[in-house]
Amino acid sequence: MQRKPKKVPDFKSEDAERRFWATHDSSEYLDWSGAQPARLPNLKPSTETISLRLPKHLLDSIRRAANSRDVPYQSLIKLWLQEKLEARRR
Repeated sequence: MQRKPKKVPDFKSEDAERRFWATHDSSEYLDWSGAQPARLPNLKPSTETISLRLPKHLLDSIRRAANSRDVPYQSLIKLWLQEKLEARRR
């Protein structure tokens, strides 16, 4: 027989709620038996703008490489950085 879940308390702030859930088991407060995985297809990872100074000849080379692949040069830089990081992890 399933027990009745406890009532989730009211929280005064998000910090209070974070502290509560960090120390309590949610299964005591919520019935997860009917839960389904959430799909968030339009969720984009957060980005941060940076300023990066590159020698002109290097940026020109990157732009040519991006143009030959028909992608924006910033996207190509991000792709190359990601590939390099993944290669280092292996």
